[in-house]
Amino acid sequence: MSSRAIATLVKIMESLPETLQDRVVEHLREYIEDLRDEEQWNLSFQNTQQSLIVAAKRAKQEISEGKAQPLDIEQL
Repeated sequence: MSSRAIATLVKIMESLPETLQDRVVEHLREYIEDLRDEEQWNLSFQNTQQSLIVAAKRAKQEISEGKAQPLDIEQL
């Protein structure tokens, strides 16, 4: 974020009553934490995507070869 954007945000925040500032800060904290979680999920997914592709191909092959059996939920 550029210094200009931060300065604009600070000016907007300063124009609000303190109670609203506190609410905005809490919302921003939650939003930023959500963004961090989403980024972590995306990185994890990227790191495992190739493994998932290999597993899906193997499953398709086993199905086509008749080696796969339907999942019996009662046996879980």
